[in-house]
Amino acid sequence: MQLPATAADHPPPDGMTLRILATSDLHMHLLPYDYLADRPSDRIGLARTASLIEARRAGPHASVLLDNGDFLQGGPMGDLVARRSGPFAGVHPAIAAMNALGYDAAALGNHDFNFGLPFLRRAVARARFPMLAANLTVRRGVDFAATCVIERQLTDPQGNPVPLRIGVIGFLPPQTEEWDQDLRAVMRSDDILDCARRMVPRLRAQGVDLVVALAHSGIGAPDPLPRMEHAAHALAALPGIDVLIAGHTHEVFPGPRWRGRPGIDADLGTLAGKPAVMPGFGGSHLGVIDLRFARRADGGLAIDRFAVRAESVTPAMPTAVLVSRQVATAHKATLRQLSTRIGRTAQPLNSHFAVIGHDCGLRLVNLAQRWHVRQRLAGTPDAGVPVLSASAPIGPGGGAGRSITPMSRQARSACGIWPTSIPFRTASPRSA
Repeated sequence: MQLPATAADHPPPDGMTLRILATSDLHMHLLPYDYLADRPSDRIGLARTASLIEARRAGPHASVLLDNGDFLQGGPMGDLVARRSGPFAGVHPAIAAMNALGYDAAALGNHDFNFGLPFLRRAVARARFPMLAANLTVRRGVDFAATCVIERQLTDPQGNPVPLRIGVIGFLPPQTEEWDQDLRAVMRSDDILDCARRMVPRLRAQGVDLVVALAHSGIGAPDPLPRMEHAAHALAALPGIDVLIAGHTHEVFPGPRWRGRPGIDADLGTLAGKPAVMPGFGGSHLGVIDLRFARRADGGLAIDRFAVRAESVTPAMPTAVLVSRQVATAHKATLRQLSTRIGRTAQPLNSHFAVIGHDCGLRLVNLAQRWHVRQRLAGTPDAGVPVLSASAPIGPGGGAGRSITPMSRQARSACGIWPTSIPFRTASPRSA
């Protein structure tokens, strides 16, 4: 259905309004805490986003809560849960938090596969909502769901109930199997647009009134290209899709940086004329799309007006106990792991001048990576091959919240410090 070009900016929510709430790219930022800096954070955390979610659910409107993928991987807690059993043998803390918040559906993102397909299956098996990946085929076992239908009830001005059927379809980047080499043998991720052209008509045939695309994909160009990584704009232009949730690039839409691009209304919040939102990263924003419906002449429902915004989550918003209770065990275990002394250095390690000269922190990363590769080559025909190690100063001088250079996964594993995300601490109140 093509939405009217004269959609109102702010339809007041009422009984004929559906409010779509969306998160994306949480990356295991469940609490407002920066584990690398070992201090609370005012920028991230689903527990703070949860307070905004509950506030925006309130009112006469119906609502659905959706996530757009990349929720299982990220930061020390994500690594710790993936590598350990014990207290995490039950419900994964991210899934426990999302269950507690009552998510209605989620798309899988590329990073959700970083710890392997078996781990992903175990983690999402305890979710009380469907996990969607329409353009994914696994070579053994059952595929993840492609679509789901959510039912809600609206109320017309006369007080009569009006059933609403919402079709949801999920997509992940077609490059997912290429980014994690061990996935190629077990799954295939296909072109987003080709999949949508096949699957959206089937979803429509189930008698849905609305189709929402959960696209773990950046906004990108309006013209379709084969195997587009950033396909959200081109996807929105396909017939049959009414609303689109974008993600993957950790950006915020609508917003001023998108102004002046063909087919994009950065103020109204539309891609190809369809309402769309991209809610940032780590719980930094909550996507809010209000859709007001009206009766068509044939008795069906049509979108009459809409409003789109990506609401920033501010430090003033309280941490929701509903979430913090679910992740308390994992949080404490992560702090214990990070406070474990793994080495001693006579001088502080930082990355303030890493981009202009030799850096002790990066040298440590190089040595660890080289040691790890040599261990892997031992006993093979390539055991005597010279090994070089390169590392890049990402976020030097504390940029992106880093004051100490983080190790790669291989380097951390090589040093026997998995899943610690900081190679050495020169001071820690818990390790003194």
